[in-house]
Amino acid sequence: MRQAYRIIPIYTADVSGVCSALYELGGMTVMHDPSGCNSTYNTHDEIRWYDEDSLIFISGLTEIDAIMGNDEKFIHDIEEAASELKPRFIALASSPIPYMNGTDFPAIAEVTEQDTGIPTFAVPTNGMHDYVHGAGMALEAIAEHFVNEDRCEGFYPADCRNDKAEAGIENERDHRRVNLLGVTPLDFGPLDHAETMKHSLEQYGWQINSMWAMGDSLDQLSKSADAAVNVVVSSVGLRAAKVLQRKFGTPYVVGAPVGRFTEKLSEAMEAAVSSAKGFAASEIEKNAQTRHLSETEAAQEPADNVVYAACRKVSENLQDANKAEENTRHQAEITLIGEPVTMGSLAAAIELQYGRSVRVLCPLEETEGLLAPGDEAVCGEEMMEEKLKDAGIIAADPLYRPICPKDAQFYELPHIAFSGRIYLKKIKQMPGFADLI
Repeated sequence: MRQAYRIIPIYTADVSGVCSALYELGGMTVMHDPSGCNSTYNTHDEIRWYDEDSLIFISGLTEIDAIMGNDEKFIHDIEEAASELKPRFIALASSPIPYMNGTDFPAIAEVTEQDTGIPTFAVPTNGMHDYVHGAGMALEAIAEHFVNEDRCEGFYPADCRNDKAEAGIENERDHRRVNLLGVTPLDFGPLDHAETMKHSLEQYGWQINSMWAMGDSLDQLSKSADAAVNVVVSSVGLRAAKVLQRKFGTPYVVGAPVGRFTEKLSEAMEAAVSSAKGFAASEIEKNAQTRHLSETEAAQEPADNVVYAACRKVSENLQDANKAEENTRHQAEITLIGEPVTMGSLAAAIELQYGRSVRVLCPLEETEGLLAPGDEAVCGEEMMEEKLKDAGIIAADPLYRPICPKDAQFYELPHIAFSGRIYLKKIKQMPGFADLI
């Protein structure tokens, strides 16, 4: 029973992650489910539900339709709603029942797009993964379908980069343009909290081109090829970053601006831009036959550009990763629980500002390459409780408190993807992420 949860809840599911990521982009998101996924999403996971309209629909899948595989009714209902509401796109998300039935969502998406003329895509969720998986795939689909290759307003679209360099018309302003990838309320709360990250980077001379996907429209996101660098501020944005790098050669770094870590992040962004400029110049010299980076050339492992891992004391002072893990487990003064990029960045900020050793425990699925030495991926309540038994200072969502040692100092850091709207009033009274320390 090591993956059973007796006391703490589980994180938001992948279907809700899709809805959250696409909420503000003017599309229509359809969950194919009897009703449970929708009610969980709008009553627990979505803080914008009562303040901002969005086209989020549930198919109302019935038992007989599921058994008989009546996809025709599903397609008809989608097309009828789309003809009336005229969304920018249609996104189809699966739930456990259609997943077990083997419903062919890519085929349904193709038929729907042919019938309506509206871009339609399926996000292969099944309700059995966490929100990072679903939201990440949703933003990946936006990057694939809507970021245009023919935009040449900025410096780094692959087709335009060499043209501008050859013409000598690079603009310094273009070199400071950045997209923030992976911004959803599930990790960052209300929009004004998320915007603290924009303001923080602007103080270092960066111009925010787009924020994926809060506070900006689909039209603005479609101009993401104009940016010089992408910043993955949560693991939700990593898939989109890889797509944008493959399509346009745009480099990316992983980390969220917070406290003194923002300076380190800005330096890494500048290094990434310089590296990409150097690559463009060498391509001109070689007179390469193609101006697109191949997928192999553009491949960039997350571990190579995870900024917070590079400036954590653990990775600086301990050369051996296994030794780092063992040492941190017994010596870390502070334990953070949550999403790997935000908590890793916060850990770096704490170490830089206060000189206190920190470890991160991550209970989410997608952690590969995103954890610093000494940080750990944790699976299940029992394992989490075991890892916390020697913790002295813990910062985590309040719903983790019951499985923490009674003598540990506990600092509440509400996470909407874990506790939903329970602590929303407290979140609104807290500073935004970039201003936490």
